[in-house]
Amino acid sequence: MKTDFLVVGSGIAGLSLALKLSTLGRVTVVTKKAKDDTSTRLAQGGIACVLSQDDSFVLHEYDTLYAGDGLCHEDVVRNIVRQGPERILELETLGVNFSRTGEGNQFELGREGGHSRRRIVHSGDFTGQEIERVLVERAIENHSIEVLEDFMVVDLITLCKLENPESGEAAQKPERKPSCETHGERCLGAYVLDSKTGNIHTLLAKATYLATGGAGKVYLYTSNPDVASGDGIAIAYRAGARIANLEFVQFHPTCLYHPKAKNFLISEALRGEGARLIDEDGNSFMEKYDPLNKELANRDVVARAIDTELKRTGRECVYLDISHRPREFIIQRFPNIYRTCLKFGIDITKEPIPVVPAAHYMCGGIVTNIWAETDLTGLFALGETACTGFHGANRLASNSLLEGLVMAHQAFERTRNKLDYFKSLAHIQVAPWDVGGAVDMDEAVLISHNWDVIRRLMWNYVGIVRSSKRLDLARKRMEPILKEIDQHYWDYIITRDFLELRNIALTAQLIIEAASWRQESRGGHYTLDFPVKDDWNWRRDTLLSRA
Repeated sequence: MKTDFLVVGSGIAGLSLALKLSTLGRVTVVTKKAKDDTSTRLAQGGIACVLSQDDSFVLHEYDTLYAGDGLCHEDVVRNIVRQGPERILELETLGVNFSRTGEGNQFELGREGGHSRRRIVHSGDFTGQEIERVLVERAIENHSIEVLEDFMVVDLITLCKLENPESGEAAQKPERKPSCETHGERCLGAYVLDSKTGNIHTLLAKATYLATGGAGKVYLYTSNPDVASGDGIAIAYRAGARIANLEFVQFHPTCLYHPKAKNFLISEALRGEGARLIDEDGNSFMEKYDPLNKELANRDVVARAIDTELKRTGRECVYLDISHRPREFIIQRFPNIYRTCLKFGIDITKEPIPVVPAAHYMCGGIVTNIWAETDLTGLFALGETACTGFHGANRLASNSLLEGLVMAHQAFERTRNKLDYFKSLAHIQVAPWDVGGAVDMDEAVLISHNWDVIRRLMWNYVGIVRSSKRLDLARKRMEPILKEIDQHYWDYIITRDFLELRNIALTAQLIIEAASWRQESRGGHYTLDFPVKDDWNWRRDTLLSRA
């Protein structure tokens, strides 16, 4: 199979990029489940963007840098923030309906934690759902875009550093190897599993774009959809790309706590509209942890505060209360949250919402430049799977959709400018996938058991609060699991469930390694052994690679 451009992932970054690339050639979008089964669809809050007269790019940049706790790349922050208004208008042109005020038809801007101004462009409290709907519709209408559902990347195909790469026979051999023995210089596409048939296809492309989302499923409790298994990070690492800052896992402070509710986020926008965090007795507690900002403190502060309260009291949840606001306002501003909570017997206009923290966002990922280029020529990464330096040690609320949009545009511009170079490498030949002596895995428990062990291990030992002892134990307990998974890779026919296990295991290992290396507390990384931030020794990115 051949295409001009291979996009892996169908969220805001992947589909907005695919629509732009379609003006340059044929685009194949690979998504491992349904095309709208993405983190984007679950996003409630909105997109941070400077659109009011009392706001400015400088203020948005400052808020981003402050949240990032010293690790943001300032040039990247400046570039992404200042492209915001143009990218928002592009979405509107595509058909996204953002909430606007009755007077003057201005954007209705919300405010969230860490923001000094109202700058959250939203569509009620289902912004991501609206954006995903429109992008999917436009992609389906586009005859230059093919979307392959239930397809999952096994590994990238790379051109290795051989003595004579000009021969046209230097492509990675498909003998069930995760990558070349040395770093790949050039990405040629990917081996892709059709989950419905079990066939693995060789999909070649002039350029490949990883927009696979996050890795929340590495943890036991997460706001992420089931597809968020760290796929992009794992396959890029195996191919030789560098990974940065994986220790900075952002835990969202407020996920709905209910036995029948799965992964339902209670948007930070509630706190932006005056919701208070209280304990079981109705006492507020955020003033103890951040007297100035209280509920509008950055996410890492709020999540640790809740974690501390839960450990101190032994209770299973805290509560978020917005019932003091007018009923009509709550229902109009948060219709999705109101309806969902009511379905579980909670009327948020009359009573507080039980909430707990959950793994939410990876601030680190595949290292890229401002054009979304990775270490491998022809391989781009964007969205949550990438590390551009925009988020630093802790993402500012609603900056993620903004980054996805802007970096999709950056990747498109780079591709357009280098199109002749990408075309020049189209002659390289790649052998098809070879299953060797692998057989069907007849015991699914081999996968489900390790999946459960990894997620519990990460939650208990590599969660909101860490220690050197916990990290060391986590590393030791991961070693036999990784060996077992590697053996399964050689012994059994590959399935989507196995690939996800393989990817979360490697991503978990990398998170543990990064967290062990950073001997300080900063942003989303807090360790009991080094509770103080150390700018002198540790104000730098954590870089991991196979070399």
